[in-house]
Amino acid sequence: MRRRDFIKGIVGSATVWPLAARAQQPAMRVIGFLNSGVSPNPETLAALRKGLGEMGYVEGRNVAIEIRSTEQYDQLPSLADELVRRQVAVIFAWGTANSALAAKAASMTVPVVFANGSDPVKSGIVASMARPGDHVTGVSFYNTGLVAKRLEVLLSLVPKIASIGFLTNPTIQTSEQNLADMQAAVRGFGVQMQVLNASSDDDIDAAFAAASAHGLEALLVGPDATFNRRRVQMAELAARYRIPANYSNREFCDVGGLSSYGALRTESERQAGIYIGRILKGEKPADLPVQEPTKFELVLNAKTAKALGLAIPSTLLARADEVIE
Repeated sequence: MRRRDFIKGIVGSATVWPLAARAQQPAMRVIGFLNSGVSPNPETLAALRKGLGEMGYVEGRNVAIEIRSTEQYDQLPSLADELVRRQVAVIFAWGTANSALAAKAASMTVPVVFANGSDPVKSGIVASMARPGDHVTGVSFYNTGLVAKRLEVLLSLVPKIASIGFLTNPTIQTSEQNLADMQAAVRGFGVQMQVLNASSDDDIDAAFAAASAHGLEALLVGPDATFNRRRVQMAELAARYRIPANYSNREFCDVGGLSSYGALRTESERQAGIYIGRILKGEKPADLPVQEPTKFELVLNAKTAKALGLAIPSTLLARADEVIE
């Protein structure tokens, strides 16, 4: 072999083999994150990544997460369409039934794993809990089913009250369902209820002012991703107007809210990550039953109770998973 041909062969090999090796490497799969809110909670992302990690998927190594977020729920369908055009492998729809329904409608083939506090069957997300059908499955925080227990906690803190406010976001898909659950709960406790609607900062300010003006003795805040982002504002308003309140998750108590009772959401979000991993490995959403929460937590803020002049009953203290001093 002539020296020139030998060198040419070496150069050719050095060029071709790396390209061939790169061609054999699988493309990184993309998970679309459709978020009801300005941006995902850091705790949600951490729990999601933990579940994915248990299935062998690590962000930046063999999967990517692409996020689309909005507080304007009517924009969720267009964001879901955008993720489908991005050719994501699966969509994680978080926060409200609105995001799950938008993701479900965007494609009949892209799998969807949801995580929210609605009743997935009543919301029209799945056909049944055991057999979700179609291309959708997920986890439910089951906030709507916890209204009576949340009201019981609040009435234990503020006994013998006659009237209570229910703060809800009328723009969420489950608004009517949440209201019906609350109406049934208050009938069981024999108290009067006034509905307060809010979907923006100004609305929330007005709702707390109205609760005070109408002499409402306590407030139960409905589940909503928009409310969660504004939890500091709500805790401050409740303190200003001296209104005892109960919230759907502990994050409100961490910033000064009086009480919360709800599912341990990070466990549900970890399970969503596991489901996404199983789907990436080839399982079908229709074969994965919708998961319900198994862990709940009651959190009380003793400092806030003292500021409001409330004594926390010993029976409630004994039940609490955490008391913030």
